[in-house]
Amino acid sequence: MMSPKVSKEHKEQRRAELLNAAKTVFIEHGYERATMKHIMDEASVSRGGLYQYFSSKEDVYEALLEEGLNTAMEDTEEILKNEGVSHWDLLMRRLFGEDHDPDRMDPMAPSNLEFFITGRNDPRRRKYGKERYYYGLKIYKEVIEKGQACGEFSKKYDSDLIARSMISFIDGLALDHSILDSEDVKLKEQSLLFVEYLKMALEVE
Repeated sequence: MMSPKVSKEHKEQRRAELLNAAKTVFIEHGYERATMKHIMDEASVSRGGLYQYFSSKEDVYEALLEEGLNTAMEDTEEILKNEGVSHWDLLMRRLFGEDHDPDRMDPMAPSNLEFFITGRNDPRRRKYGKERYYYGLKIYKEVIEKGQACGEFSKKYDSDLIARSMISFIDGLALDHSILDSEDVKLKEQSLLFVEYLKMALEVE
């Protein structure tokens, strides 16, 4: 008797469930200490069930990173199609999340840093890190350039440079916040000051 074929939709749903479980594990344990066993337990799946979709912890993590960037890119492009879109509002959303909360850090940020810093001498990880950097840069640049093109933002400073400063700010804060709590880092205060810098650079009221 032939085993029934698993539908593509079911496979995609199962993969999404495994990635959700993995995200919970990485937030709790960090990248280095998390294991495939942790993910199996969180997802209530067998070893074979997990390895059917992902070959290693690194494979799982890259899929999570990929999904996050793709969602941000698709969401950004969709919003930019709308007439009369506020590019400033979109920039704040990309920087601080949907609710524009300057006192909130992405819970995956410490694990992301771990993933790239511990793998800095691994050619594959370095290559992937570089690709991710330029992918993220493209998202910020696109919003800034569209805002400059319609006159919402000033063209005084180069969009590429402003976008890079945004990435450096986020990564720097994430590094501090992976060791210290929000109060020690002055997360909210630094974030609000950075918003003032962006207003100055883009000449936004």
